[in-house]
Amino acid sequence: MIEDIETIDEFLARRTSDVEEAVRQAAAAEIMPRFRQLTADEIDEKSGPHDLVTDADRKAEEYLTEALAKLLPGSVVVGEEAVHANPATYEAIQGQAPVWIVDPVDGTRQFVHGDTGFCTLVALAVGGVVHASWTYAPARDQLAVAVRGRGARLDGELLRPGAPTPGRDLEIATSHPDYTTDEQKRALLGLRTEGVRPRPCGSAGLEYLAVARGELDATAFSWEAAWDHAAGLLLVEEAGGAHLTLTGEPFRITGGNTLPFTAARDETTARRVRGLLTNGL
Repeated sequence: MIEDIETIDEFLARRTSDVEEAVRQAAAAEIMPRFRQLTADEIDEKSGPHDLVTDADRKAEEYLTEALAKLLPGSVVVGEEAVHANPATYEAIQGQAPVWIVDPVDGTRQFVHGDTGFCTLVALAVGGVVHASWTYAPARDQLAVAVRGRGARLDGELLRPGAPTPGRDLEIATSHPDYTTDEQKRALLGLRTEGVRPRPCGSAGLEYLAVARGELDATAFSWEAAWDHAAGLLLVEEAGGAHLTLTGEPFRITGGNTLPFTAARDETTARRVRGLLTNGL
């Protein structure tokens, strides 16, 4: 565990910039040298053609696993690729030890296709509560940082998305159909109504950043993997937004959520989107 003399808040006050540097270095060493340089033998499918993994994912996660564990002795790392290799690793999110939740390349499909719409996601959680997050888009040189109770910033500038413009259609990024059950598809059909413009999502991390910036009104996602959501949900929360599951409760990174769920730039929008999703059922 973290030393008794130092709380998580104290650690973050001292070492937030060190985490930022580790994220930047992982991308510089393992991700960007492979961007638009991948060969066929460096790309694999996991569950299907839309679920890809590359050497950049694996190597960046290895880099971050070592670096983050050193920064916070007693912490554990839950990374997407480690969980794919050993699903039991995911159980650490339920524990009381500080846990780093890592998605080394969020938007691997975009990365493989040479698109800049990918990012590295890191969140620090204890007991199911996310205390800080880092969202880094290396090909765009953008870094968003959120610390619970201290706000959300993009490249140092405070994020405040505000409310959507009255009378304008809501733009909502939604789950890819491959990752939805029949019931979830019915719920998402509730968004196909006047005044709403749903579209397929790209990198979840960058969609959350778009919400926190006020460039996107909401998301509607139907899967629970914490590495896709932990960083972005805190970013949205600290920017002034809200997230709700179908039951009206905030999303829990520990699981057991009623899906789909929404994250939106303000609470009023979150409630409106939740209502539309429940109308589809």
